[in-house]
Amino acid sequence: MELAVMAPQEHGDYAAADAYAGEATFPPFDPTYFASQLFWLAITFAVLYVLLSRWVLPRIGGAIEERRDRIADDLDAASQMKAQADEAVKSYERSLADARAKAQSVAAEAKADADKKIAAEMKKVETELEAEQDEAEKRIREMHEKALAELDAIAAGAAAAVAARLAGLEVGEDEAAEAVAKVKE
Repeated sequence: MELAVMAPQEHGDYAAADAYAGEATFPPFDPTYFASQLFWLAITFAVLYVLLSRWVLPRIGGAIEERRDRIADDLDAASQMKAQADEAVKSYERSLADARAKAQSVAAEAKADADKKIAAEMKKVETELEAEQDEAEKRIREMHEKALAELDAIAAGAAAAVAARLAGLEVGEDEAAEAVAKVKE
């Protein structure tokens, strides 16, 4: 059995092909099939609607709600951490101010003690000869510088201890001495 293909034999013979094409219409556009097409469209729409509304959309909504809850929890945790950090900064600033006040009081006490020692030395030196007076003044200056040097060491130690105790920071003696030097400026 051979299949006959209706194709024009020559360039001008299109009449047979036009006749064949006019007899048949494209099936989706054929009005005889409209009822069955509408029936299957309704069934397909109903099945897709049920699948989407009962299975797909609840899962998507659940994922969105879970993500929204996680974001809200993360924002709450971040705000709590920020509040804790702010409180730690305030506490550190308070302890630093207390350390400065304590360092100033220690300096005042050291200065008062040094002034008492200087006054006593001055009374002794006034009675001695002029040569001994120059030597005594030299010793007084050395004692004064020593007291101030010890004051810096005490302030650096106090600042390191305060930072370690209140802020939980481990500060080396060199870093504390630099901080005290910066505060003195």
